[in-house]
Amino acid sequence: MSDRPILIVPGLFDSPADHWQSLWLESMPDARRVEQENWEQPTLAEWTAGLVEALRSAPDAVLVGHSLGCALIAHVAKIRGARGIAGAMLVAPAEVNREGPVGRLLEPFGPMPMEPLPFPSTVVASRNDPFVSFPEAARCAVSWGSRFVDLGDAGHINVESGFGPWPEGRVILDELLARIEMRA
Repeated sequence: MSDRPILIVPGLFDSPADHWQSLWLESMPDARRVEQENWEQPTLAEWTAGLVEALRSAPDAVLVGHSLGCALIAHVAKIRGARGIAGAMLVAPAEVNREGPVGRLLEPFGPMPMEPLPFPSTVVASRNDPFVSFPEAARCAVSWGSRFVDLGDAGHINVESGFGPWPEGRVILDELLARIEMRA
């Protein structure tokens, strides 16, 4: 592990207590959750302000995003570049331009920024994620210049698809932290 602060960036509806993001918070002393005013009706401006405020109090942080949290990280990187961000692990990035009720909640985050991220990053995706197609997740990874990890058929990489503490994810995060330290 690194001495860098870890900011956990949940997606829509936050991460429940048994979600890997919440479990990681309990086991990582330097980790903090990025809190949002409204987890059910997200707006890009409010969520951006929440992440920027968290970055001010945790400079040079490594971001660990899930679902809509990945879109938020991409938007903040587009606006701020690497300022305050050492790297990002982007798990199951939400497809913000999707149809249906959930899609309407994600619309404020579209279109997904596709500029290269100015910091080391890893995208982790599943082949049967109901919230992002595998080709779209791979396209994000290529566009962002991220390392890409294919978990196979792993659903949305959340509690419903059987992910609790997710030790394999910690290995992926450790690999990213090592890349960040080598770059520094």
